[in-house]
Amino acid sequence: MPNALPLDAHLHTDLSPDADVPIDVYAALAREQGVAELAITDHVDFDPDDPAYDFSDFERRERSVREAADRWVGEPEIRFGAELTYERRLEPLIREHLAHHTYDYVIGSVHITRRSPLRSPASAAAWCQGKTHREAVEWYFDEVEAAARSGLFDTIGHLDFVKRYVVDFLGPLEFEPHADLYDRVLRALIESGTALEVNSSGLRQATGETYPAPVVVERYHQLGGRRITAGSDAHRAAHFGFGLDDAYRSIHRAGFNALSFRRGGDRVAVDFAHAAVFADAGTTDLAGAEPVAGGIRG
Repeated sequence: MPNALPLDAHLHTDLSPDADVPIDVYAALAREQGVAELAITDHVDFDPDDPAYDFSDFERRERSVREAADRWVGEPEIRFGAELTYERRLEPLIREHLAHHTYDYVIGSVHITRRSPLRSPASAAAWCQGKTHREAVEWYFDEVEAAARSGLFDTIGHLDFVKRYVVDFLGPLEFEPHADLYDRVLRALIESGTALEVNSSGLRQATGETYPAPVVVERYHQLGGRRITAGSDAHRAAHFGFGLDDAYRSIHRAGFNALSFRRGGDRVAVDFAHAAVFADAGTTDLAGAEPVAGGIRG
């Protein structure tokens, strides 16, 4: 069938501790739905207390992806990536890991870990009590800015993922009152040459919008950002491609006609201006939001 979308650049298989999807299931879904290329980006953690620290080693993850790529013979193309959990205190370990392990594509993401004040609904409620949005989330934006400025990653994943954990207690995280927080991160992406990811998983969660929202994508382009990518961040088979067409539309409306990607060498531009999805004016059904307590980190 014609390619509906050229790329889903953020997927977790059963080699991530919070996912349960065999890689061949994603490949079959991609072929069925017309997604031409996949990046398998299983979690890599650097603190022994975090769930992906020793869940699956590099060799096993690479073998799984390379063998699947051979089995599916380019329909779809399957790339070996990783999603690395970033914390400033762990940056030397991350840098060392990347110096000795080669990926096609690397996402750096700030996650809500077991050490975070947002680690559970009860702790999140206590943390948010009496705080403004800014007071509750500024620490997260500081970490994301540091991840961007590190220059270690091809892209930064789910840039404002923290809004998922505060929305029930503080309401939506609006862009305008926090434009300075966003601008710091967006400028860090631009200055370091790191791509912005538009992550559609928020469309199946309580936030009801992508990470980040379309207004932030537009602001990134206005500031001069030109490297952008998109991923569904699926952890379950039913999540594959969910909302990804909306992410592409958001990117296109902001002024982009291509994604920034890497296949193990230099960056490449993945054109999507003529993707079949733009012939369909439909929108994603946002019913059935995934609860915060569902155990999926992103």
